[in-house]
Amino acid sequence: MLELALLFFVIAIVAGAMGATGIAGLTMSIAKWLVLLFLVLAIVSLVL
Repeated sequence: MLELALLFFVIAIVAGAMGATGIAGLTMSIAKWLVLLFLVLAIVSLVL
């Protein structure tokens, strides 16, 4: 899951550099949600 977040982050950087701010914003928010989901699942797995 963290790999997907990094992939979306790289796509957001490339899209932002090319001027596609709409796609960059969308992929950045997807990456943010994936990182948050990863952190929640990691904390839950550590607690259990």
